[in-house]
Amino acid sequence: MDDSALPFIVLAAVFLLLAAMLCALGVRRFVLRRTLGTVDASISMASGPWRMGVCRYQDTELEWFNLLSLSPVPRHRFTRSSLELLGRRAPTESERTRVQADVVVVELKYLSETVRFAMDFSAYAGLASWLEAGPVIGIGTWR
Repeated sequence: MDDSALPFIVLAAVFLLLAAMLCALGVRRFVLRRTLGTVDASISMASGPWRMGVCRYQDTELEWFNLLSLSPVPRHRFTRSSLELLGRRAPTESERTRVQADVVVVELKYLSETVRFAMDFSAYAGLASWLEAGPVIGIGTWR
């Protein structure tokens, strides 16, 4: 093998690595979305940047997975009993370029921190129902 073939081998290896990573991202997203109780939702923590991802409802937690990550662990976990729904609104002009089309921005309060999710209206209805149907914590208390 001569030295002129080395750049082509390196370029082919980088291309194969990139293709494998894209396939792994696609498989991960497919597996996440197959699970019941998952919706596409962007997140913004306390006026931070918007990040695309997938939310998953559990019995006592709302989990959010980063879309561009291979990690099987959720990036954020929100305890159901500590979430408070503040309301929903249309995206502002500056937010429209950062979130998906035809979404509502849902504002939640979690342990004195504001969390915003951008999701379609049917996902918002599911989130509101999930929060309202929270389990009883103690005798005579709801949520």
